[in-house]
Order: sequence, then C-alpha cells, then structure tokens
Amino acid sequence: MMTAPTSEQGSPYTVVIGLEVHVQLATKTKLFCRCPVAFGAPPNTQTCPVCTGMPGSLPVLNETAYRLAVRTALALNCEVPEFTKWDRKNYYYPDLPKGYQISQFDLPMSRDGWLEISDPQERWAAKRIRILRAHLEEDAGKSMHDEAAGRADSRIDLNRTGTPLLEIVSHPDLRSAAEARAYLTELKLLLTYLAVSDCNMQEGSLRVDANINLHLPHPDGLIETPIVEIKNMNSFRAVERALLFEADRQFNEWQTTKKRKGEVPKQTRGWDDVHEVTKPQRGKEESSDYRYFPDPDLVPVTVAPAELDRVRLALGELPARLRSRLVHQYDVTPYDADVIVNQGRPFAEYYLAVAQACGDGKQASNWVTQDVLRWLKDHDVAIDQFPVPSSELGQLIRSVHQGELPRSRGKEVFGVMIQTAGGLEQTLQQLGIESVDSGELVDLGRELLEANPKIVADVQSGKQQAIGALVGQAKKRNANIDPGGIRQILLDLIGQLPR
Repeated sequence: MMTAPTSEQGSPYTVVIGLEVHVQLATKTKLFCRCPVAFGAPPNTQTCPVCTGMPGSLPVLNETAYRLAVRTALALNCEVPEFTKWDRKNYYYPDLPKGYQISQFDLPMSRDGWLEISDPQERWAAKRIRILRAHLEEDAGKSMHDEAAGRADSRIDLNRTGTPLLEIVSHPDLRSAAEARAYLTELKLLLTYLAVSDCNMQEGSLRVDANINLHLPHPDGLIETPIVEIKNMNSFRAVERALLFEADRQFNEWQTTKKRKGEVPKQTRGWDDVHEVTKPQRGKEESSDYRYFPDPDLVPVTVAPAELDRVRLALGELPARLRSRLVHQYDVTPYDADVIVNQGRPFAEYYLAVAQACGDGKQASNWVTQDVLRWLKDHDVAIDQFPVPSSELGQLIRSVHQGELPRSRGKEVFGVMIQTAGGLEQTLQQLGIESVDSGELVDLGRELLEANPKIVADVQSGKQQAIGALVGQAKKRNANIDPGGIRQILLDLIGQLPR
C-alpha cells in the first residue's frame, strides 16, 4: 500500500487543506423558535419575531437540535464538555436581520475529535483527520440575485434564518483534493447512518467551505502561501476541482509575487462551476472582527456524563466498524464491504439479513452487490422498495449454493420473484422446478455410464470434454438437474471404475 502523498501527485509543493462543513440538523423547527424548516416554502413564510430579530423577542433552545449535535460529536470521537454557552457573532449583511448570528466561540459544545478516511484506490494509507471542533449555530437567510433575468435586483428570503446548523471544523490535516473528497464522503456517510441530517447539498442541508494554502520547500526554510477560503461549492466533485484549481493558482501567483502567509490579508474566493475557476470575493475576517460576546438572552447548557454515556451506547454500529466486521466475520472483500456500507444503513441491514438467512456471507455479498444493486439502480429506487424480502433471497442463495437449484435456474427464479413479489416455494411451483435428491443423481449417473461405455473410455483416456454428452442426456431426463453437480458426480463415478 502506498504511503500518504505530501502533495498532489507530481507537484512541487505540499497542499494544506482544512474543511468547514455546515450540516443542517434534522429537526422540524428552527434552533431558537418554533418556525418550521421545511424546504421549498414561499419566501418569507416561515418566520417569526424571534428569527427575524424583532425587539423584545427571546430565543429558546431547540432540545432536539442539541441532542442531535451531541450524537454527532460523540460519533466523531469528540470531547463533549459538561458546560457550553452561546455567543453572538456580530456582522452586518442584508440576510441577517438581527445584525448578529447566535453561535459558539470559546466554549463550543464539542472539540478534539477525529474521523478516519481511507482510499479504495490505495493512493494513501488510512489516516485520521483531526476535528478541531463541532459547534451549534443558527443559519442566516438567503440572498437571491436576479442578474440572469435582466433586472439585476436582489431579494431576501428569511425562511432559512435560524435553521439549526452544526459546523464541523477539521484541522488542516488534508494533503490533497482527493483526500478532501474522501473526508467529505465519509463524513456524509456517518451523518446519514446517525440520521442527524439528510445531507442534501442541493437544498443546502450540507455546505462546505475549504481553507487552502501551500507549503513550498526553500533553502531559507519552509514558505507558506497566504490562506484562501473557497465558498460556493455545491457538490463534492466541485470541492475537489476547486481545490485542484486553487492550488495551481496559488503556486503560479507565488512564482510571480513571492508573497508569503502574513504579508497579505486572508482572502475569500468563490468557485465558478461553469468556468471552473475561483474568483475573489472579499478579505477574510478574523475572529476579532466579529466582536464575539456571550448571548445575554440564553442560559448555558449543561450535560451530565451519564447522559453522554447513554447517547454513546445508542449510536449503533457506525460505517468504519461495520466495514471491518463484514471483512473479518462475513468473508467479504474490502471492496464489496465498502460498496455495501456506502449504500447506507438500510441497504447494509438488508445484506446482513440475507447473509444470516443463507448462512454464507460471501455468497450473499455476490448476489446483493451485483443482482440486487443492479436492479435498484436500473429502477432508481431504494432498498426498501425492493420486492424480494431478505429471508426469501437468503433461502434462494442457500438452495443454489448447496446444489439444490442450478445457478442458471436460480437467476430465472430470482427474476420471477422480483416480478411477482412471490416467495421462493411459490415461485418454484409456478416454474415447475423441483429439487433433485442427491441419491437419485448418483443412480442416474451410474445408469448413464453403463449405457455409454465409449464415453467412459474417452474420459478415462483424458478427454474430459466428452463428459458433456452425458450431462446433456441427464438434463433431458430431468430439467431440474444442476449441470455442474451432475458433471462432478459422473467424474467421481468414472474415477471409481477400473481401467
């Protein structure tokens, strides 16, 4: 296995990347009021005096949001302190009616965790990406710029104002765009297993900001380019492409200006997905620019260690541990384990039920990752809409693997079970398929050998392909016979005959 690369392949620099991921938590209402958070409502129809910052209105914490945040933090191996408070992050923007955002500054609800990532293509070894902090905050509204329609006006929709977000901030431990994409993929998978967010990037449920700069070796010591924050990335592929572009842009700029980190202000740039370039937006603020101070309208939150232990025990099996169990307990290849786990918890649970029903994890993996997954993708549906129950598929796989049903006919039975949503026994009766007793197969084999001495002699002389004629005769006698099974029986019987 290759070691972790220190830069993009073949580059004369080391890429240093840290990611800030904003996750919308799966609550029905906002973080500090009872306004709904349903996506797609007409603009400014899901607001109230609290989330729009009317004088005299007071926020009240959404307990479900806090519990979902704790659940996520523990799954990310974070420390969750017993005491956390709320802070006001002050800045002016048209879609922030209060003039501040309720967030967390020096005492976040979790910190110092990690998430392990790996690469199926083995470009780097498995590595832990450290989590600096994961804290709760409310979302701002949305500015809608109507430049394309020709009016060049901007409108404000405050429906998102106050939506509960968990901001997950990594250390700058990522060393390539590919690692960044792997981190985001694993994080999204973990969040969906925890059922804390739907992670729908198109609806704004998961948003990513990337901080990137370069480390360049130099005779006078390591040189660091100025840090740039990239925004407006609406897919993991866009994140990867934006980071690749920005790394090259920073290197080219360094060769021209020779400006180092600290010599120019930090910069925020936006990703233009159409032209595949980053464009300057504004200078990047420091924490002092936001004038953080404790929110006087919200009491701190305390959580007992016993409550944290209860949440930790209720997490269930998470993706990394499930992959390991599939490989070591179910004899599944690492690639197939990754495929199964990455389809989500319901798909993985379906596989586990099939494996238990058939008693063979490897055979179950072959059927589920190939036949079942192919059907799901062809019909663009989830596993909960697959018409064959796991118990029935497990029985079918067992019948095929034990030779009671030819594999070719097993596929035929599988197809009919999907079409009719019928059970295995019902489908076998419908197709007129009956299992053949092994004793009957041996008796039939002896009868065929007795009637075909020339074929026996050919096989004994080394012409094993001659056995095909006997297999064909056996199939004519009984269409339910497994060709592979009867072939092996015939060869075994011939091996017992004198030459």
